[in-house]
Amino acid sequence: MDHNGLADPYVKLHLLPGASKANKLRTKTLRNTLNPTWNETLTYYGITDEDMIRKTLRISVCDEDKFRHNEFIGETRVPLKKLKPNHTKTFSICLEKQLPVDKSEDKSLEERGRILISLKYSSQKQGLLVGIVRCAHLAAMDANGYSDPYVKTYLKPDVDKKSKHKTAVKKKTLNPEFNEEFCYEIKHGDLAKKTLEITVWDYDIGKSNDFIGGVVLGINAKGERLKHWFDCLKNKDKRIERWHTLTNELPGAVLSD
Repeated sequence: MDHNGLADPYVKLHLLPGASKANKLRTKTLRNTLNPTWNETLTYYGITDEDMIRKTLRISVCDEDKFRHNEFIGETRVPLKKLKPNHTKTFSICLEKQLPVDKSEDKSLEERGRILISLKYSSQKQGLLVGIVRCAHLAAMDANGYSDPYVKTYLKPDVDKKSKHKTAVKKKTLNPEFNEEFCYEIKHGDLAKKTLEITVWDYDIGKSNDFIGGVVLGINAKGERLKHWFDCLKNKDKRIERWHTLTNELPGAVLSD
């Protein structure tokens, strides 16, 4: 790609559908070579069973350029369903020119990161314990490439607006650990009528906080979000922890802080 007949290659990864800056990982750049060896391991945290069926890993090789846009060299894609748990699989694949992104894919909600949530109905406390454990790969909201994230939870419908809980703010990180737990006093029988709305925000001093992404668990949710809620209702006094994908839109949610 360069005038000297060489390139400065690096590899970047995205998960499709839902590709966004939040799920981009990249290697370091190697200088002046057409035969790079990286030996790097890049890790996606919070990959769900649903992802393993539905997602494809896009692997792009690019040439880093100090003065112009980085140039695309080639890409390849690996559907995650080709992998088996705890087995390392080696691929030797030819790079292709830029593959078209399926337009129907664009309708899927943009991913803004992952969140690890625990749910437990406690008979002793007569309430739902919601644990906000950690987030991973959050979308960066600040100019420094980071966010100052905190998490809010609501149990809805919430007539007297008393159900809001808020974690502490974690400074300058896209992978915050919260390990906070909130208790909603509620009869077990009433939980089926409720939905749990969890939103992640970027704290800003002096101006309104930015919405990063959210997830809604409840009887009207789908997939993993429904299953997590249902497993919690079914297994009293058992703490159930699951990763969920944060998206940029929340059906019916009020997105003002």
